[in-house]
Amino acid sequence: MNLLFLGGTGTFGHAFTPIALASGLFERIAIFSRDEDKQFRFRHELGDDARLRWFIGDVRDRDRLVLAMQGVDVVLFAAALKHVISGESNPDEHIKTNILGAMNVARAAMDAG
Repeated sequence: MNLLFLGGTGTFGHAFTPIALASGLFERIAIFSRDEDKQFRFRHELGDDARLRWFIGDVRDRDRLVLAMQGVDVVLFAAALKHVISGESNPDEHIKTNILGAMNVARAAMDAG
């Protein structure tokens, strides 16, 4: 089984990914996030595991999501802007990521079957 983990370099990703790797349930785990630096650091934390794939991307980009979902069985969606104080001063950015991004994820998943 192949997993695509959207927002996989966040707090939940750091907790869940090692457990998912240890479980042996997944042949491949694709970590998808927009933060190159977080991916770089997390990749070094996890070591060189052939089951891991790394995608730089944003849930706002439906085409990138469609590409990342090829051959995926399970999508774990943890990508979001979560800080209320940030949302108060940047509501449009939160809407683009949390609402429009979620719609992109759902549509890309439907397209991928």
